Amino acid sequence: MESLFIDKEIKYIGSQLAPHWIYKNFHILGDAIVAFTGEMDVKITEMVDIEDVISNSPIYSKKMVSFILEQFGISLSECVLRQRFLICIIIEELRKILGDKYQIRRSGDDIFVNIDGVDKKLSVSIATKSTTSGLIHTGLNIDATGAPVPACGLSTDLGIVDVKTFAQNVMNRYIEENKEILEATCKVRGV
Repeated sequence: MESLFIDKEIKYIGSQLAPHWIYKNFHILGDAIVAFTGEMDVKITEMVDIEDVISNSPIYSKKMVSFILEQFGISLSECVLRQRFLICIIIEELRKILGDKYQIRRSGDDIFVNIDGVDKKLSVSIATKSTTSGLIHTGLNIDATGAPVPACGLSTDLGIVDVKTFAQNVMNRYIEENKEILEATCKVRGV
């Protein structure tokens, strides 16, 4: 599995959650995770989460760090498990930086940070399956201005200004854990 932090800003509109988007745009073939920053504006027509479509809940963030992950040969259930695993890695990395300054919790695939007694949403995430691969998008607000729900940002609220290093650490951890999962499946005998 390979990773890449894309230095140019990209506006995430939902269409990037597509098979081979990473390969077509960044020439990384196979399992990969990439990250980039930029505005996020997902209209109902680009929504993958049918619950959001039914409730007419578009997604917006003034600036976000987005992770797009594509893995081949996995089921939708495994893709959702990997999505939750990615969320847990992000929370662990946040706690390394922030310590006990904030209460951070996961609810499903969402991350909330308690700021002054109010739970504010830090993330959006979706996992889906294409005909060839499992796809995950997870976005973390950098600046949550204009978000349609009570939200917080990595930089504006939590003081994390080196978003690139944070994103690279998350991607490296995901790749290492992915490698260790594979090794764990290879080192045991069947019973």
